[in-house]
Order: sequence, then C-alpha cells, then structure tokens
Amino acid sequence: MKPRIEQKTGPNAVRWIRGAIVVCLLGLAVTAIDLADGGETQTPPSTAPGDWPMFRADPQLTGRAGGALADKLKPVWVFEIEEGIESTAAIHDGTVYVGGLDGYLYALELESGESKWKYQARGEIKSSPTVHRGRVFFGDGDGTFHAVDAATGKAQWTFQAEAEIVSSANVSGDRLVFGSHDQFLYCLGVDAGELLWKVETDGYVYGAPAIVGGSVLSTGCDGYLRMVSLADGSELKQVELGSYVGASPTVLDGWLFVGTFDNQVLGVNLDKGEIAWSYENSDRQFPYLSSAAVSRNVVVVGGRDKTIHALRAEDGKPLWSFATQGKVDSSPAIAGTRVFAGSASGELFALDLESGEVVWRFDTGSPITASPAIAAGRLVLGTTDGQLYCFGQAGP
Repeated sequence: MKPRIEQKTGPNAVRWIRGAIVVCLLGLAVTAIDLADGGETQTPPSTAPGDWPMFRADPQLTGRAGGALADKLKPVWVFEIEEGIESTAAIHDGTVYVGGLDGYLYALELESGESKWKYQARGEIKSSPTVHRGRVFFGDGDGTFHAVDAATGKAQWTFQAEAEIVSSANVSGDRLVFGSHDQFLYCLGVDAGELLWKVETDGYVYGAPAIVGGSVLSTGCDGYLRMVSLADGSELKQVELGSYVGASPTVLDGWLFVGTFDNQVLGVNLDKGEIAWSYENSDRQFPYLSSAAVSRNVVVVGGRDKTIHALRAEDGKPLWSFATQGKVDSSPAIAGTRVFAGSASGELFALDLESGEVVWRFDTGSPITASPAIAAGRLVLGTTDGQLYCFGQAGP
C-alpha cells in the first residue's frame, strides 16, 4: 500500500509540489539517530578523531565528529573543481576524497590540498565517497558503482545499476549497501563487487542507508522506512512515514530521526515500529532535505524554510532555531560543543549546540549543498561553484 500523501493547498502548494518532484526525480538522502539512556547521555562517536570516512561520519549516520575544532578557523587551502561540488568529502589517513560534477573522484593531501590522484567515472558524481579496507566506494550519474584503490586511484571493480546513483554507500565488514534511482537497495561484496542481494522499493532511493548491528535501515521516495537484514536482505520491519523522504537516517539506541517533504521531522521508535513524535514549522511549510545530526539529546537539521532547527530527541520539542538567508539542504555536522552547517546563501555557520548562537561564520560566495566533513582538526566543504575549502586553526 502506498503511503497517504495529503494534498497541499495555499501559497506554498506549487513550490512544495515542484520540490517533491525535483528531489524524487533527482533523489536525496535521509539521516537517523539513536538516543542513549533515555536521552540523557550519548554513545561516543565510533569515528576516530582523524577520520570522517563516509557520509555522516559513521555507519549510524550521526553526523558527529570524533574530535573538536579550533575556536577560530580560517581557510588553509582551496582546491578548484570546475563543474562544481555536491558530494560531501571523506577524510581518511591524511587524505581527502571528493567527487566532482566533472565526473572525477579526487584524492588530496589533507595538510596541503595538493593533488595525489584523480579517477574518471562514467558520469557526474553526487554520491559521497566511502573509504573502507583500502578502497574508496561511490556511485555516479551513469548508474555505475565504483571501487577504487585508495592509495593509487586505480580501478578495482565496478557494478552496474539501472539508473543514477546519488546514495552514498555504507559498509560493515565485507558488505556494502547503497540505493539507486532504479528503485533498488543493493548489497555488494566489498572485495569483488558481487551482488549479494537487492531489495525493490516503490521509489527512488536517494539517501544513504544506516547500518546498526545486523540491520540496514533505508528511507526513500516511496515514503517508507525499511529495516532489512544485512545478511540476506529479508524484511525485518517496515514503517509508513506518510510522506516522501529526501534525507538519510541516523540511528542510536532504538531511535531514528528524519525529515520529510511534508514539513515534518520525525522521531521513530524502532522497537515499536512507529512514529513517536513529529515536529512541524507551523509558520513556513517547506520540505526537509538535510540529514540530521545528533548529540546530547539534541537533533539538529536544516530546512528549506531557510532555518536550522534544534529539537529535543526524546519528544521533538523545539530547543532553538537559527534563520539563514538561503535554504539549508546541507546536512549539519557536530564537533564538540558546536554544530556546523552550510546554506544556499553561501555561508558556513558554527553555532553553539546548546543555545544556537552564532560563534563563527564564513561566506564562500557560492551556494552550499554538500555537507561538512570534520577530522584531524580540519573541516572540509565544497561549494556549487567548485571551490573545495579546508578550514583549520586561525592562530592565536
């Protein structure tokens, strides 16, 4: 049964419908999150301070860095990719990996921004790379999924889906999972790229799936949250979300958080298999395409209402909001006591996680769709005009 999508009316109806069509034709991603000990404590990040190896940092897609950043930041280098950047960078072992709309995957020195190698895919790259066991994994606009040697940039293997791949890959052991616009969720072997299983959905799978234990959690444009077995793809649970989803899920201790096209951010109790709470901005009816980040019982997510929202994870109560000058499709990243988020206004903000007050900002001069990657005291972020910024300590 298809989820019930209520008809939109009023001045934002056309805008909402256009947005839903664009994203569910182009695809986007959902992020979920887990609560620890009833929301009063949190599980430490599984990502090392020197690593941001995949979209949203870890298999649960929490968007939380393993280390902090300096109080004052400045650009320490900038690398240009002519056609633009929508892919979020991965950082591993002193190397930055990022895909460009020019169809190349780039490997750069984190310290200097110097190019190590570049690898040509078959289409533009919007999928964010994932680094695992000496390989970099990503999909392209041609529907080809690539495995590339992380040290040399040499092709290891490819797998062909039937449509564009914007979803980023998630990994666990010798298995990786990702979605495609061909309406399938795929599981491949890490070493040879053989198909282990695939699950058909009723819509594009734009977002990266989360992995928790032996379960894969995926959301997409058919309006369902699917929990399937990592071992064989069998369905474990299904939750109707009631609206298209264009973000990626974050999971922690039995809870998942995700925004929808229907002006809602949802908190899903995975044990019960039901939506426990929903938050709506009653003043501005716009979709949420940004994937959430979570820390200290605070869920932070950007909206097309040009606002960054902080919600209490246990019940969705609004804690603070911060208005920007552009829509926020970029997914926030948390490092220490600050949350970093980009806006279509071209600005990158650092906000105090507790109060939402601005503690730092930088104007790139170009819209930001990609999300921050944070590791080893650096923040890396690309813009739609093709500038890849690396921020580091600004000095005394």
